[in-house]
Amino acid sequence: MKKKKSSGGGANWMDTYGDMVTLLLCFFVLLYSISSVDQQKWLALVQSFNPNAIYERTETPGEEGPAAEEYGGAGMENPPKQEIEQEKIEEEIQELFDALVQYAQQSGAGQNIETVKGDGYIFISFDDAVFFDGESFQLRPEGQEILGTIASMLETKKDSIDEIRIMGHTAQATKDQPNNPTVDRFLSSNRATEAAVFLQEHTTIAGERFVTVGCGQHRPIDSNDTAETRSHNRRVEIMISGRNVADGLGDAVEQYYTTRAGDQAAQPEAAEGAESTTDAPAQPEGDTPE
Repeated sequence: MKKKKSSGGGANWMDTYGDMVTLLLCFFVLLYSISSVDQQKWLALVQSFNPNAIYERTETPGEEGPAAEEYGGAGMENPPKQEIEQEKIEEEIQELFDALVQYAQQSGAGQNIETVKGDGYIFISFDDAVFFDGESFQLRPEGQEILGTIASMLETKKDSIDEIRIMGHTAQATKDQPNNPTVDRFLSSNRATEAAVFLQEHTTIAGERFVTVGCGQHRPIDSNDTAETRSHNRRVEIMISGRNVADGLGDAVEQYYTTRAGDQAAQPEAAEGAESTTDAPAQPEGDTPE
């Protein structure tokens, strides 16, 4: 009996099998190649898409690893870009403080200007005798000159400034008798407003960064026994706060709108029943403030 010759077609499945194995090998090689990611390159890639991205460690506290070494073992840190920006802001606020102190010393106005620095802010106190005449809120030429110099300093650091809060104060004219509240509040508020308007007109800082407060006689720094001690209480103060890029609440303007919203979004009916009164209270008598 004559045997038939095999056509060899039965081994064709090996070709498909070999291709599949090759593809699987390539797949696992690819998985292996990306199993170890360069952390710096990965952070750079993430920040290129989202500059405000927050880096979060996956290691447990105290665990060794690249993130633990680079970020000092912290559980969560700001990305490097935010840290660099915050450092620049703090440096500029320090430079502004140094310039203010140097100006007060060189100009001879040091006896009328007191400057201190706190955590993220600068506090400046001016003797009102330099800015205003008694019972007046019109800026004197000497006050305009001082504010003009300060305005030029603020302009150079405007990108690092969050808020400029200007506070006006009065002295109690008579030791044992409070000032007339209406005159007292208006005088201190107008003095703060005059200083704020001057600074706003002589800088390009956005108007929403300026806040004025009239404190009246109620925050004295000295007694009201003598003319000299009362002159210490008649003053204008400026508090300059630096931006905090890491603050989740945002800057001062954003915080205002957040505070203003409150719970109204959740309970809109709360405002419907609110009533406003426009009747002005009776004005008590009292001395004219200084």
